[in-house]
Amino acid sequence: MFTGMRKLSIVLVLMAACLAMPVTGRAGQKQLQGPRLYRGHTTALIADEVRHQLVTLPYYNVFDWLEAEVLPDDTVILRGQVTRPTLKSDAEARVRSLESVAKVENKIEVLPLSTMDDEIRLATYRAIFNYNSPLFQYSVRAVPPIHIIVKSGHVTLRGVVANQMDRQLAEMAARKLPGVFSVDNQLMAENNT
Repeated sequence: MFTGMRKLSIVLVLMAACLAMPVTGRAGQKQLQGPRLYRGHTTALIADEVRHQLVTLPYYNVFDWLEAEVLPDDTVILRGQVTRPTLKSDAEARVRSLESVAKVENKIEVLPLSTMDDEIRLATYRAIFNYNSPLFQYSVRAVPPIHIIVKSGHVTLRGVVANQMDRQLAEMAARKLPGVFSVDNQLMAENNT
């Protein structure tokens, strides 16, 4: 018992010593090089934090699209389309809670309620992520990279796919569905071959 308590006290003393040490590293070096380099570094860090907060929202799913822009004065502009009004307010609250964010402008659009749009969402999801489809691989990820936004019968595909062929397959799957007025394919291909 004494050795266990002694080990615990040594670990606690070491942790306290580490916390008391001054923090040095790359961020400190960038700050010394000039405010312009440090500013860009800070903006990139804020963008990473904001992205993480948005992607980990509990009800953020394949039928929503959120994006953020970080301005040089640490203002964050939120954009996108969501199916739930609570997702809009949750996104703003999460980003506003970050210490490094000065101000949040919430320009997220809440999509109108429509049973027709809900049916198109589900049909598009099934068509794109069919288990026989080469696009099925995207459906098994924690956050699927293909997002399906439906507003008044118009489908917008957003996100990133591996190649141009997957981009075209997703568009063709959405175009063949009944009730779809138009398809705006904004998917980006990582590999443009």
